[in-house]
Amino acid sequence: MAGKEIQPIFLVDDEPIQNEMLKDYLAERFNYTFNLYDNGEEALNNMRQNPSIVILDYHLNAHNTAAKNGVQILKEIKEKYPATQVIMVSGQDKIQVAVDSMKYGAYDYIVKGETAFARMENTLKRINEYEDSKFAYESSKKSIRFLIIAMICIIILSVFLLMNGHRL
Repeated sequence: MAGKEIQPIFLVDDEPIQNEMLKDYLAERFNYTFNLYDNGEEALNNMRQNPSIVILDYHLNAHNTAAKNGVQILKEIKEKYPATQVIMVSGQDKIQVAVDSMKYGAYDYIVKGETAFARMENTLKRINEYEDSKFAYESSKKSIRFLIIAMICIIILSVFLLMNGHRL
């Protein structure tokens, strides 16, 4: 992704071992920096770092029962930072959590388990492909704009020269 700066990924889980294992797994496969948080409020306070992706656990109250849950944090992230992709993760396969996650803008919902890290890897690849295609599209739009402006300038110059008696 030439021309794009590497933005951090936020890993938000109140279980530090889970965060470390996921960071180690993803760091072997992707060129990201990782910021680890054990609660959603701390992650929200650091959103000015402009993470490209937030991997967010649903249950964030193991150590602080007053902590907001992942869906509440998801809502706040998407309201203030709509371009940030959020991947919701949960240890429980509850359909309502999955529905709420998608309803409030999560890119994906992954249930913790044997295949969770592989699914996370695939989801990050899809996000990267999407971001790459978006970047290529924006670059193409700029090139087309430049070519149109150049063509208009050539036409105007040609008309000016013809009107002033010059041969082309």
